[in-house]
Amino acid sequence: MTTDTAAKRSQLTLLFLLRDSQILLAMKKIGHGSGKWNGTGGKCEPGETPKQAAVRECQEEVGVTARTITPAGILRFYQEPPVDMYSNIDVHVYTCREWEGDPRESEEMKPKWFDIDTIPYENMWQDDQHWLPHVLAGKIVDGTFVFDDAYELIRHDVTTKEAL
Repeated sequence: MTTDTAAKRSQLTLLFLLRDSQILLAMKKIGHGSGKWNGTGGKCEPGETPKQAAVRECQEEVGVTARTITPAGILRFYQEPPVDMYSNIDVHVYTCREWEGDPRESEEMKPKWFDIDTIPYENMWQDDQHWLPHVLAGKIVDGTFVFDDAYELIRHDVTTKEAL
């Protein structure tokens, strides 16, 4: 497995809006991951913290301004062999229960609320089923996922700890 330092790896974000017993997922319409349900998020811009990027991406992708976001973990992704910029990334995961605006469709994403017990894992990235339930249970996740060159999950390791 690659031993890149975090400074050399691309830094991305993932943010999930939560209300009552529901989660906002968005169907990715273009680009990497198109056709899959996911949270909002994306690449950190130069000089931008992961938290700032998560707020910006949520606004750009579904028109919602996240007010209070809570760190929910870090996910490290590797691809063997590496094929693109998504082959070696760190994804900073956040949840949000306070925001302004109503989710709306954009050129990139089509949002939809799902009950927590009906999350469409079969139409999401293969890794999501291994860590997202822990986040929804209020845990902090630390995950490592290795994919092959066709983005099939080869192996994974997920640890959790209690949120502060």
